[in-house]
Amino acid sequence: MSWYEDRLLPKLTDLACGTRPTRKQREKIVPRANGDVLEIGFGSGLNLPFYDRATVRRVWGLEPSEGMRRLAAKRIDESELDLELIDLPGEEIPLDDASVDTVLVTYALCTIPDAAPALAGMRRVLKPGGRLLYCEHGKAPDENVYKWQERLNRGWNRVSGGCNMHRDIPAMLDDSGFAIEDDNRMYLPGLKVLSYNYWGAARIR
Repeated sequence: MSWYEDRLLPKLTDLACGTRPTRKQREKIVPRANGDVLEIGFGSGLNLPFYDRATVRRVWGLEPSEGMRRLAAKRIDESELDLELIDLPGEEIPLDDASVDTVLVTYALCTIPDAAPALAGMRRVLKPGGRLLYCEHGKAPDENVYKWQERLNRGWNRVSGGCNMHRDIPAMLDDSGFAIEDDNRMYLPGLKVLSYNYWGAARIR
């Protein structure tokens, strides 16, 4: 792993994912988590302030990046949550079948190299009646914006740690056996190629 990936990229990602618009998005979705929670792409712990301590029993935070886990350490120490970090990628979820009430994924499906196995794993660990809560950026609905996403994505992917601008999040969930029951979409303030957001909840179909 390069110095850029280990030291600089985590700090840049923390800044980019901690802007006011993205904080407002986290505030909409994270408090809906309940029970035993698996957070995919825990990152630097930016979701921690938004968990409802009255409804969440435990959080498993899956985060493969050592640099991101270092940044998360202080936030974890300051949190009152019962939390365990797991240093594995999203494709490898070391939890039992039907063992969590909520899977939470925020700004991570864009980066997981092979999202289909990761989503299959999320589906596997959800209890019957459990929910997948998601908040992601992705494919823009406007043809001109989407064309720019396609043009810029390869270069962006290289400098952003594998992030993809133009993944079709609802289609990915549908293809993985999830039924979206709460579907919200809008552009956030910022560059349109990076700011079209999807958020809501899905259950196993």
